[in-house]
Amino acid sequence: MKTKRNIFQSENWALSPAAWIMSVLAACLLFSSTAVAQDNKEAAQKWENFDPKNFDEKSINITNEWMPFTPGTRFVYAGTTLSDEDEPLVHRVIINVTDLTKVIAGVNCVVSWDLDYSGGELVEAELAFFAQDKAGNVWRMGEYPEEYEDGEFADAPAWFGGIQDAIPGITMLANPWAGTPSYSQGWGPKVDFTDRGQIDEMGLATCVPMGCYDNVMAIKETSEDEPGIFQIKYFAFGVGEVQVGFKGDDPSAELLELVDVMQLKGENLLEMREGALALEKAAYERKVNKKVYGQTPPCVVRSDAKTMGKAKMEKMNED
Repeated sequence: MKTKRNIFQSENWALSPAAWIMSVLAACLLFSSTAVAQDNKEAAQKWENFDPKNFDEKSINITNEWMPFTPGTRFVYAGTTLSDEDEPLVHRVIINVTDLTKVIAGVNCVVSWDLDYSGGELVEAELAFFAQDKAGNVWRMGEYPEEYEDGEFADAPAWFGGIQDAIPGITMLANPWAGTPSYSQGWGPKVDFTDRGQIDEMGLATCVPMGCYDNVMAIKETSEDEPGIFQIKYFAFGVGEVQVGFKGDDPSAELLELVDVMQLKGENLLEMREGALALEKAAYERKVNKKVYGQTPPCVVRSDAKTMGKAKMEKMNED
């Protein structure tokens, strides 16, 4: 059996005491540097490596098949949730993909106007901002949620990439598959937004009031403040989000199913746009938002909507 040699020994020579000490010190420094690098890597993994150079003029064309966001689309979800007193409430969420855009962190974004009702009362209205990079990943660039209590404004924990140390995150991967590491869905430390997502399962089948789907992916979402609690979102290929569930001791116990999808046109599309702009107007006027929303440029109607030919618009209204 061969005798094991010390890593500082050689067949032809041995280190002097001074050289041996220097070698040990060098090894310690190397170990220390490696440990620091690993710690920094772990810290960096709390957020994504966002780079506006990864986006181009097509950033507002959300064509990812797992999350298609066509301007004018309205997704309606219905289900239940729990009140603060653990009482079941009728729950309804409406996601409106507007024809507005907003530039955030140097990237042009699609504007979503979302309405959340519990027990028939509006509890949250939100402007959310998305952009698709050149690889096909859909990023959440920021959000402005207004929370209400008894019909009155309560809070607006907004965050935007590039403001108050916030960093955009990924909402939908370009090529998702089960087993990939979790990813940041946005990093807003000032408002404790630390949501993360991870592909949980693929190839599922589910039926909701809107229809039955056999190519469904489940994404589990959590945050630093709620370890062990997961919201499970189900996405059908070519459709988008179709169902919401949960795992763990989720105090809201939110359950939702897709009940309707419609493509708004003409006056209905205009009403959608005006609703989103009304929320933005309120955002600019609230003093609490001066350091956040007040630092962002106004939403504008997307340029391709402005340049649509009259014949094309008439055809859309006829369909």
